[in-house]
Amino acid sequence: MKRVAVVTGGGSGIGSAICQRLGADGYAVAVLDLNGDGAELTAKEIVAAGGQAVGYQLDVSDRTDVDRVLGEVRAELGSVSVLVTSAAVAIQEPFAEISVESWNRIMAINLTGTFNCAQSVLPEMVESGWGRVVFISSSSAQRGGPKMAHYAASKGGVIALTKTLALEYSPLGVTINNISPSSIDTPSVRRKQEAGLVPSNEVMGRHIPVGRMGTGADIAGACAYLCSDDASFVTGQTVSVNGGSYLA
Repeated sequence: MKRVAVVTGGGSGIGSAICQRLGADGYAVAVLDLNGDGAELTAKEIVAAGGQAVGYQLDVSDRTDVDRVLGEVRAELGSVSVLVTSAAVAIQEPFAEISVESWNRIMAINLTGTFNCAQSVLPEMVESGWGRVVFISSSSAQRGGPKMAHYAASKGGVIALTKTLALEYSPLGVTINNISPSSIDTPSVRRKQEAGLVPSNEVMGRHIPVGRMGTGADIAGACAYLCSDDASFVTGQTVSVNGGSYLA
């Protein structure tokens, strides 16, 4: 039986790239996204390429919705062996202008959403004696992000959650890691470029040692390794996929 991989935020960008890589690697992929049409499109692309996938609409900040949708995943695809949490929202606001509502929304999706999904699937991974959990964090949590205090704080929480869960669950056969991307070319970044909020890919690429922006496939490659049997001795780690950005 194929291992079942659940990916949140799978309807676009990094999440979609991860879904497609895991589908190509032979997983049955549950593509979860608040944008149900985007989730279904990613799933159709995986199926068209010869893989197995189903798209589901999901609000990760709603625990009732999480438990309901994951129940549908189990009924349709089987027990969950892999969880990747890529669902997130990023807003640029000066700290003094961040409202309580904005702060709470970022935390609810980025951090509480990660908690909701992990807590929902970990028991079945423990029962089977095998599991892989990969959270998607951010370089903003490691070096800060101008006008992104709420986003950076939420992703810092994801890194802390990684280390704590690794201590609890690694003895039970489940590894917990996170990937910290930086300067990745995604639809979200392109929208910010169009709005003049961030520089062009060419400008950003000049400040990255490898000489280019990252792609969703770059993150997906790292994720595929962390989800594999080869990564059984890797847990509690933050894997920075950033083209050497910190060296510049």
